[in-house]
Amino acid sequence: QVQMVESGGGLAQAGGSLRLSCAASGHTFSSYAMGWFRQDPGKKRELVAAISWDGANTYYADSVKGRLTISRDNAKNTVYLQMNSLNPEVTAVYFCDQDRFSGVVVSQPSANWGQGTQVTVSS
Repeated sequence: QVQMVESGGGLAQAGGSLRLSCAASGHTFSSYAMGWFRQDPGKKRELVAAISWDGANTYYADSVKGRLTISRDNAKNTVYLQMNSLNPEVTAVYFCDQDRFSGVVVSQPSANWGQGTQVTVSS
């Protein structure tokens, strides 16, 4: 069974940094593209960053470009999200997931959601 365990969230001040981690298990991690998603209360989960199986290709939503950096360590089955220059607009619960089929893009999340990690940024 595929499992994702997110960590690293918390309360931070505007202008600060956080590094989220997602430890994956139960599948061949290095074969799949991975993504980070955010979810605001009452809203649909949305993809904010993604990375290909080998780390060579990344995607960022326009709203987060320049503030977030996604990376992965296939030896540790872990994907990271470095969040810099935090502002209250990034406050949300963050989840990671793999693509169901692709090693290059995240277009069909597998929906093996973990518990997420809450990021709260105060102004």
